[in-house]
Amino acid sequence: MSSAIPTATSVVESAVIRAPLSHVWHYIKLQDFSKFWHTIDKSEFVKGAAEEADIVKWSFRDGTVLEVKQEEHSTINHFITYSVITSQPELTYSSVLSTIRCYAVTSGDLEGSTFVEWSGNFSSDADAGVIQDAKFKRREALADLAKVAMKK
Repeated sequence: MSSAIPTATSVVESAVIRAPLSHVWHYIKLQDFSKFWHTIDKSEFVKGAAEEADIVKWSFRDGTVLEVKQEEHSTINHFITYSVITSQPELTYSSVLSTIRCYAVTSGDLEGSTFVEWSGNFSSDADAGVIQDAKFKRREALADLAKVAMKK
């Protein structure tokens, strides 16, 4: 009998950022995540990556290094989807596919703001700790994005 706790293998976090879509969307490029997410020390294109694939290396302040691959990007619908292709140290799960979507808030008290949704779909071997960690990292990153985008 397994002692693993059954858990959903996806996470969705969202925020309303009190800045126009153009200010927020400006930062939603894999190579620019270090411009807003304070836990990333450096984000840079991987040299020698296949021309048809955008692969970016994120070097985190805690020493973790991820290589992420842009799977899809739409400047029309304002979303980016990426996957983690390598990790040092190694991940405890097989895969994750993440998407960030941005929507302009066009009416109401928050008109002129941006609704941002950051989802992650993990392989079935991700445990509850991985999902909780992803939840808090996304919340932290969205708060960092808000601070930077509102200054612009």
